[in-house]
Amino acid sequence: MMFARPTLSWLRKFRRDEDGNSTIEFVLVVPFIMTIFLCSFEMGLMMIRNVMLERGVDLAVRSVRLGTTNQVNADQLRDMVCNGAGIIPDCQSAVKIEMVRIDTAAWVDIPRDADCVDRNDPAAPARSFTTGGMNELMVLRVCALFDPIFPTTGLGFRMPKESNGAYAIVTTSAFVMEPG
Repeated sequence: MMFARPTLSWLRKFRRDEDGNSTIEFVLVVPFIMTIFLCSFEMGLMMIRNVMLERGVDLAVRSVRLGTTNQVNADQLRDMVCNGAGIIPDCQSAVKIEMVRIDTAAWVDIPRDADCVDRNDPAAPARSFTTGGMNELMVLRVCALFDPIFPTTGLGFRMPKESNGAYAIVTTSAFVMEPG
């Protein structure tokens, strides 16, 4: 009985005490806020890389389409895309280019999945790269691999992964070779 009174008195004081309420709220809310912050940072970086990759592809396609460069091969076109893209890290080894001539009379779709760099076998050649002639319809598809900044949280965790945990950004452009 003697032990019960001080304990009950202490429990009543503890129940009425409001010290530490903000700590509990902080512990409950901050993980969600940090996850949202990390997801938005990852999404913003992914969108910037996508926009810059599309810019590089547009500049390269314009140059090829108008014939301002001679016939290009896959490496030269990749260099043109990388020069126009600007902020893509390690662009030369992260980007793979596929260019296909489309016959408009006997239409055959290109494969649905993009041909990305296989980090386990980086020397694997592109699926197909054919240069076009005058008035031919061409489809250029560029795939770039990036490592997520925060791979274990939010968006980085949910993004579909390619080789070795990287996510792919794919840009496709169709154009007609201008007559020279």
